[in-house]
Amino acid sequence: MDSGAIRRRLAMGAAVLAGSLGLALAVPGTAFASADGSCAGREVRTLPFSTGTVHVFKHDGYVCAVTVARNPGVKRVMSVSVQARGNRPVVDKGSYKHHAGPVTVHAGQRCVWVKGVVGRGSVSSGWILC
Repeated sequence: MDSGAIRRRLAMGAAVLAGSLGLALAVPGTAFASADGSCAGREVRTLPFSTGTVHVFKHDGYVCAVTVARNPGVKRVMSVSVQARGNRPVVDKGSYKHHAGPVTVHAGQRCVWVKGVVGRGSVSSGWILC
């Protein structure tokens, strides 16, 4: 590879990295995902509904939520969202067998609004953890 191609690749990599960093700083309610569907911290709320439950956790100013199906095993539409007051909601939505999420936002001392859906059932918390 010639030096021009190396410089172009390095410049492209630096641009992508800078753009990612800028987006992360501009959007304080960014989501963090975990492969095992767990959240850090202690469970502060459980929001049961007809087809599932939303588990809400808090740790060091971060709020995390997971929607778990009441009867896992069949793929269906599931979602979980957490919105810190003054920010946009962070959402995980798709067809899952067991759970949607986790999604995490930095709420600090602000209230959060948590929603969960499994199939036709849903729950919406209203502003909590104020």
